[in-house]
Amino acid sequence: MTLIKICGLSTPDTLSAALAAGASHVGFVFFPPSPRNVGFDVANGLAQAVPNGRAKVGVFVDPDDALIDAAMAAARLNVIQLHKTAPERIAAIRARTGRETWGAVAVKTRADLDGARALSGAADRVLYDAKTPPGAALPGGMGLRFDWGLLDGFRHPLPWALSGGLDAGNVAEAIRVTRAPLVDVSSGVESAPGVKDAARILAFCTAVRGA
Repeated sequence: MTLIKICGLSTPDTLSAALAAGASHVGFVFFPPSPRNVGFDVANGLAQAVPNGRAKVGVFVDPDDALIDAAMAAARLNVIQLHKTAPERIAAIRARTGRETWGAVAVKTRADLDGARALSGAADRVLYDAKTPPGAALPGGMGLRFDWGLLDGFRHPLPWALSGGLDAGNVAEAIRVTRAPLVDVSSGVESAPGVKDAARILAFCTAVRGA
């Protein structure tokens, strides 16, 4: 069965909706420019509601050690997800924290997939995400998707996850095309940037289970 990560959660109600709908991973964003950014106090409260067996994922953009340490202390993170972070830095964070570590690879062309190979030995999982436009303030969560056919025949160097523009209407097709073992959604279950919608979360998870 395909695992599900609902990313950018920031309220008890939507966290509860994600857990009730069967999300295996819940994501908390620690990146102030994002509309999904959560403070440490909020993250702490949310984390306490996550039962054992569900993974708490902290999402970061090239963070320093102090930010990671504070987020880990607040949210008791199981997974560290890193965007725009060099492979050597990803490896160092993984070694220092001892946490499962994901490295994001921004994809627009087949050549971009070479970034996944650079993560072999540095990360535990590759997250394929859509490449955002030059100068974009955010590395993801913008509702953009890439051509899933680019993954056809690609030999994944690590366990992996699919992200970028997924929603209830297209996730079943995405799973059919890519056979993704884990799908990650953020803007696709929102009514406005940063505002998660419980009904959309349920619809997304239902679509994944029906794929």
